[in-house]
Amino acid sequence: MDGQGRSRTTATAERAGTWHHALSLEGVSREYGRGVVALHPIHLTVPRGRFLAVMGPSGCGKSTLLQCAAGLDRPTAGTVRIGGTELSSLKEAALTRLRRERIGFVFQAHHLVPSLSVAENVALPLLLGRRTVGDRALRGLAAVGLEDRGDASPSELSGGQCQRVAIARALVTAPDIVFADEPTGALDPAAAEEVLALLREAVDREGHTVVMVTHDPFAAAWADEALFLMRGRLVGRQERPDAADIRRFLKDLGVGTA
Repeated sequence: MDGQGRSRTTATAERAGTWHHALSLEGVSREYGRGVVALHPIHLTVPRGRFLAVMGPSGCGKSTLLQCAAGLDRPTAGTVRIGGTELSSLKEAALTRLRRERIGFVFQAHHLVPSLSVAENVALPLLLGRRTVGDRALRGLAAVGLEDRGDASPSELSGGQCQRVAIARALVTAPDIVFADEPTGALDPAAAEEVLALLREAVDREGHTVVMVTHDPFAAAWADEALFLMRGRLVGRQERPDAADIRRFLKDLGVGTA
């Protein structure tokens, strides 16, 4: 089959939802100048409708893994696929469009635009993509319990509420996958639990796929599976992780937890 035929097949399969994996990494590694290896070859598949937590000490490669998987950084070697799309095959404009339309992002800092209203912040990915907004932003706010705050400014919300808005924004395009980088790192325990419950609900009720980087065993315990990195290598994984088991595993690795 020629390249054009493969491209048509891939597009058809993605529209039909027949790609079973939301994310696939095959031998993905990342090196920086002077032989600094941030990530040794990683092989990983994340099925659709899965909540995955990635854990490990500072400098272990968690953020590098997320950045390569999300197309924010290009790996030195290996392939990354979102659905059936190989990221290395995309030019920068197409990669930007894929990130905007098919990937959702939630970071430790919510990155809301202060000059926009809460509803406008949620609708921003739709507006950038020149897609019809309609009431999708308001439905997204309702899903995170903030349907009455659409006209508010981000400065009028608490940190936990801002992070809930960030989740609504990440989900508004119905993305293939959501990447969350320490989404509860700046929140108090009550607000953190609300945010984690929303991510869990997005997976269980809507079938979204979430990959979350975290240092917190409590946060990782909300996931279906926890992966553990050390010095850029995948060193373990736990199905249906429990916070106490995670702490024991990290202790065995010589990693302290808060």
